[in-house]
Parts: sequence; C-alpha cells; structure tokens
Amino acid sequence: MEIDRAMRESNDRRLQTKYSNATYIIQRAFALYEFEQVAFSFNGGKDSTVLLHLLRAGYFLYKKNTHHPNGNQTDSVFNCPMRTIYFESPSAFPEINSFTYETASTYDLQLEVIRLDFKSGLEALLEQKPTKAIFLGTRIGDPNAVGQEQFSPSSIGWPPFMRVNPILDWSYRDVWAFISTCKVQYCSLYDKGYTSIGSIYDTVPNPLLCIADSPSNIEKFKPAYLLSDGRLERAGRAKKCNPVSEASLSDGLNIVAPHQNGALTASIIAIGDEILFGKVEDEIAGTLCKRLHAIGWHVSRKAVVRNEIDSVADEIENRKSVDDLIFLFGGVGPLHSDISIAGVAKAFGTRLAPDEEFEEYLMCLIGSHCTGDRNEMALLPEGITELLHHEMLPLPLIKCGNVVILSATNASELEKQWNCLLESPNAQLVRLAPFFSKHLSTSLSDVEISETLSRVCLNFPDINIGCHRKARTGPLIINFTGKDQTRVELAAKELSQKYHEGAFSEVDFEGVP
Repeated sequence: MEIDRAMRESNDRRLQTKYSNATYIIQRAFALYEFEQVAFSFNGGKDSTVLLHLLRAGYFLYKKNTHHPNGNQTDSVFNCPMRTIYFESPSAFPEINSFTYETASTYDLQLEVIRLDFKSGLEALLEQKPTKAIFLGTRIGDPNAVGQEQFSPSSIGWPPFMRVNPILDWSYRDVWAFISTCKVQYCSLYDKGYTSIGSIYDTVPNPLLCIADSPSNIEKFKPAYLLSDGRLERAGRAKKCNPVSEASLSDGLNIVAPHQNGALTASIIAIGDEILFGKVEDEIAGTLCKRLHAIGWHVSRKAVVRNEIDSVADEIENRKSVDDLIFLFGGVGPLHSDISIAGVAKAFGTRLAPDEEFEEYLMCLIGSHCTGDRNEMALLPEGITELLHHEMLPLPLIKCGNVVILSATNASELEKQWNCLLESPNAQLVRLAPFFSKHLSTSLSDVEISETLSRVCLNFPDINIGCHRKARTGPLIINFTGKDQTRVELAAKELSQKYHEGAFSEVDFEGVP
C-alpha cells in the first residue's frame, strides 16, 4: 500500500510516530465497530485529506493484520470503501467542491452529500442509517477541539455517536509533512496562500504568505506549506471577539482606587513549597514589584501558593475576575513539582497540547538530553498560548491570556527577562507615568503620630501613605507614594510641619538616612 510504504521509508521520526499513533486509533475503531456502522466526514480541506489517506492506510493494516497476518495481501493501491459524508454549503469555495467530488471518484468513496447544517444533517443521516462512529479531521487548535480526545462521545443535545479523532495531536507542520512525504493531491487553494479554509465570506489568503514587491498589481501568495509558524494558520480567517484578549487589553483600567489613578494593576503569584516552608527567600517578587512600580503599575496582590495544580488554578481564577495582568513564577520545568503550566490550563478551562514551535526551541536548548518523541515541557495551554520572543532569551516566555509565566529563578535572571518583556509589544507592559516616593523616618511613637497621620491621609486621598518598622523598637518609616511628585512632597511637608523641627528625616527606601 503506497501510503504505508512511503511512511516506512521516511526519515522523519516525528512523522512516523504520528502516523503509527493515528493508524493505531483507526485500526482500534475498526475493531470496535462494524464497518457498516462507521463513517468519515470529508470536507475537502487539508486535514480531512490527510485523514482520508490515513484511513486508507489504517484499513489496509487492519485487513492485513486480521485476515493476512503473514503479509500475503496484495501490496497495491488500496481504497477504503467507507461511507463518506460531505456537508455541501452554498458558501463553499468552488475549488473545494470540485476537489471533493474528484477525490470521491478517484478513491471510490461512497459519498453522501448533505445540504443541511451539520447538526440537522447528522440527525437525518443517523435516523436513516445507524452510525456509531464518525472519523473527523479535528486537530488541536481547532475551535471545536477543546476538551476532545481521540475517542469522544458527541456533545449533549447532539445525535449520539462516537467522534474518532486520529489526528487530534497533529500540528500544521505534521499535516504538510505527511502530504509531502506521501505525495497526495490536495485542494488547489492551498497553493494560492490559503492556510485554513472556511466559507467564501470569512476566508482570504493568509497575509503572512503575501509576496512583497509583486511585479504586477495583483497580490500573490506563497503556498500554504511555506507558512513557518503553524499557530498562525487561521490568520486568513475572519476573527471573532476574544474575551480573554479584550480583558487583557483593559487590565486594571476600571478597578483603580483613587490613590492609584492612572495606573494599571498587576498580581504576582509565586509557586513553591520551599518558600512556604521557609527554606528559600523570595527575592523575585520584591524585584518585580519595584520594576512594575517604576513603569507606573500598581501591584494589587502578591501571593505564594503550594506546588499543587489546584492551588495555582484557584489563585489565577481569583485574579482573573479583577482583570489584573498576572505574573507567575516558580514551578516551571520537567520535574514532578513543576506544575505551573498545568495550573494555568486548569484555570482557563483548557487542556495541555503540544506546541511545535516551543518544542523546537527546547530541542535546540536541551539537545541530546531530550529523550523520546514527545517533550512534556512542550505541552502548553491549548488555544490561549502566545510565545513572547526575544533574541536575548534562549527560550521565549509564555503568555496565556492575561498570565505571563516567568522562568526566572533569581533576581538577576528576572532583570534580563523583565527588560525583554518591556521590549515585547505583546507583553502589554504599557509604560505609564512612574510613581514617585518619599520616605520619612521618625522616632515618634505610633500614638503620637497616628491622629495627625490620619488627617494627612484624608487631605491627600491621591497619595498612598504607609508605615513600617524594621524592628519593633526601631524608627518608624512613613512612605508617601503617588503619580504627582508635587503632591507627594506636599503630603510629606504637611506631616512634618505638625511637629518640632528634626522630628522627621528623609531616608532612602531601605530606611537609611
């Protein structure tokens, strides 16, 4: 069989693994259900085209292993005479329709054309012909893929059948590698720059494939297989509102208190049992507070949670409701305690899925230390992950919705990552007017100063006024912080004038005169 032979002769180890897993799922489905009770949903796109040939190969292997275990079956072009469903739409591209019917003729597909919507069409189909399982070309990253597995029952409210997803874990790169390796025909639209095809009303060629300086006035595009970043395959599709992104863009604008006027807000979450056990001092959060303060951001919360997925998810869930930009650090890596990524995925109600671009970065960094065909560190939250690149970083930082995941383990590494974040337009670290601070030290007792200080707070509601002592018997440090330097100075002056000269002295942030 030409597909199986092409894959066995391939040198692409990753693709061979994906092929083996997919054909195993297909053979398992054929073993579970009678052949007359399964169907294949074909739409003419690249994913269902790949699935068609995987079904042919899987059926070939299934028949070979069950009826000709010694390999005596004729090794020829092998078709899979399965019922094939095509939902034809008036808004489909003519090229898709043509390719679908030509493919059905070439491979003797029992094409059943349905001109109703997907749900109504399935209801009518299953009523006429009992169908227990349907093969689908769903891949991770597709809008309807969230929560699905290789075998997933249909959703509540839909006709009952088993969704079989053999290529669920395939990437955009895997799809085109298979098409190239097996030399199968695909719809001509992909050679014209289309990378994800919907209807004629919501699909255009991917602008990332546009050929600059075309000699004619007509835009020309590179073929789909030349798209370098598979995560952008839907860049040519009309975009719907993304509530996560919208929330992130407005972080903090509607929740600032009077003394934080003009500031965006952030939360900091540290993950680490070692911090909670007192074994390690957390220097990263303190440094991060200073850096956010310097660009005019207000830190609304700093928390330390255990190395538990639920603890991380609960803390993120609490901060999502107030639209903070969340900085998360600790628990990143290959160890059993590195659960931050999984916690983020749970907080957003999504699952972990392989990210081929991040996996390539890991391979370059780890090299021979990476074992197996699948790097677990390359599993990132599905559908919400964005990689923040910078030439100074060996690995891009990870942003999921309004959560920025830092891999820094000390203040020095944080400084480097912070500077890179400031230069990244997608990090959303808008530079605002910085906060100004003034710190006064006094030996006056709390009782002596409390009433006057309360009145100053009332007179300067736009200034954050706080107090602390390094030691119970040491001097009291009063901190004045605000966006208006003049107001900060006036608040400090009003307090000083209420007492005798020399009662207060100005100190730096550490309380040193």
